[in-house]
Amino acid sequence: MPGSGYTYVCKLDVLKEGVPRRFEVESVPVSLVLTEEQVFAIHDVCSHSAVSLSEGEVDGCTVECWLHASRFDLRTGHPLDPPATRPVPVYPVRIEDGSVYVCVRATPRTEP
Repeated sequence: MPGSGYTYVCKLDVLKEGVPRRFEVESVPVSLVLTEEQVFAIHDVCSHSAVSLSEGEVDGCTVECWLHASRFDLRTGHPLDPPATRPVPVYPVRIEDGSVYVCVRATPRTEP
């Protein structure tokens, strides 16, 4: 997708349902999550404790930080449980010909 702002990340078939996977996209740490037949891209660093969200558990459209159990909505990046109070960026995803592309240049979505 040259010129679109989207960067190739991986083939869709390397993602496993409900298992977050960390990637570097243009030097930005991104966790890709395949869940509920959608692929979500969320910033891979918890806003509370600076640990990798890709090491957490997925439940539906949420990912839980493994260190302090804050859950984040994969669609918005908003924390659902304390101690996290600040959202993490989420990025637009496109699936084309079995490949996953993410745009980290776009203004990240952090609104509900």
